[in-house]
Amino acid sequence: MKRVSLILFAFLSLTAFTTLNTVWTNDDAHSQLGFTVKHLGIADISGHFDDFDVKITSTKPDFSDAVVEMTAKTASIDTRVDDRDTHLKSPDFFNVEKYPTMNFKSTSVKKAGKDSYKLTGNLTLNGVTKPVTMDMKYNGTVENAMNKKQTAGFQVTGTIKRSDFNLGSGFPAPMIGDEVRIKADGEFIQ
Repeated sequence: MKRVSLILFAFLSLTAFTTLNTVWTNDDAHSQLGFTVKHLGIADISGHFDDFDVKITSTKPDFSDAVVEMTAKTASIDTRVDDRDTHLKSPDFFNVEKYPTMNFKSTSVKKAGKDSYKLTGNLTLNGVTKPVTMDMKYNGTVENAMNKKQTAGFQVTGTIKRSDFNLGSGFPAPMIGDEVRIKADGEFIQ
């Protein structure tokens, strides 16, 4: 009996310190990764990446301990203008032959209000890795009636500088704005 009690105690002690990581992945049909940049200082030009994957790992239901990882295929850039997309894929900008993906991995998530966070991590783009901080809004979790799976909604917004990543360094800011606004919306399935 003493041996069974000892085994039971050891099991309970180990499980008390074990946390269950919940992994959420983006639902492609309900997720988008977009950007906007100024052209000639007078107009916003927007685009998005068609092929990307995001994984969120968390142990807390409010996602306050989330780890966010994103990979996007740079060749999937789409601005609705084929000639512009071809140029953006060239060595002048994304150099998709040499750098086929851009990656982000969070290093911290800090509460910034109700369901709002500051998401900080390392963005690797065009062979350059830099820390970036974005605003992340948790929009809630529901059960999707279609697939009966728990689904969480998020929006990430922020600004990066293309010059930090050597994107379009031959094009001055008056021609193409240095600041690139990011807006990502997504539904994530558990």
